[in-house]
Amino acid sequence: MSLAGYVRILGRGPGRSRSLTQDEAFAAMTLMLRADADPEAVGAVLMLLRMKGETADEIAGFAAASRAALPDLPPADLDWPSYAAGRTRGAPWFLMSARAVAEAGHRVLLHGWNGADPKVRTGLKQAGITTATSVEEATTALDDSAIVYMPFEKLHPGLFRLLALRDVLGLRSCVNTVCRMLNPAGAAASVQGVFHPSYRLLQADAAALLGWQSLTVVKGGGGEFERNPSKVCAAFGLRGGKPWEDELPATVPGARRLAEPTGPHLSNNWISGTPDEFEQAIIAATTTAALDTLVQAASRRENAA
Repeated sequence: MSLAGYVRILGRGPGRSRSLTQDEAFAAMTLMLRADADPEAVGAVLMLLRMKGETADEIAGFAAASRAALPDLPPADLDWPSYAAGRTRGAPWFLMSARAVAEAGHRVLLHGWNGADPKVRTGLKQAGITTATSVEEATTALDDSAIVYMPFEKLHPGLFRLLALRDVLGLRSCVNTVCRMLNPAGAAASVQGVFHPSYRLLQADAAALLGWQSLTVVKGGGGEFERNPSKVCAAFGLRGGKPWEDELPATVPGARRLAEPTGPHLSNNWISGTPDEFEQAIIAATTTAALDTLVQAASRRENAA
């Protein structure tokens, strides 16, 4: 079937249109990733999905097709996507959490694209995280320091091209969610942040369809996987491949917004590597949530053995 066929499925009109099945979504994404894909049909598919709202089957199919187009990557224990575009606030303390997880002995693969917001990429070096633009570089970084960041435009140029259509279409598309669901190294555990709470269950349901085992999704700081330690945090995802949800407790007293640093010294703190007490709590709470996700994945593997 050509892309026009999938446009017809999605856009026939009231009473006749329907969502794509997982297999149909896989086939449609395979066509959209081709360099010769008709741009009008690609835009029509993405915007029709935007209008109706994506289903877990569609996201799972798109993610599976996107991952199938990737080269084999070195193994990782934890998948950590970072795709909040222009909404991060303050320093990206979650990078320090990812670093702490790696220092605890787990291989962490970060990947992402943050639009016009430079904070994450400029913060990588400060957090001691290597940026890799090839499989070989990623393998070396993971073997040497157990953590690496792969820029999305280098990791998956075809899917990045679809993500960049936001600048043409004027609206985000389901590709933003697909990127978070890519899990390029096939890690047993994944942590994901969202900006809109409604996507927490969508991503958890799609992960279950993909056969994932351990996933934690939170409405995090600026849309990243980053906890506010002064607030109770609703978490969704998978444990042992089954739907899971929980409330992660506050770890410091007094509600406080992440967008309210204690003073103008925030950026200097980040550069010097000396976070204040609240910022240390952000790092600790985020690290704990990530490690719990990994522990659940490890327990599942031990039980299976």
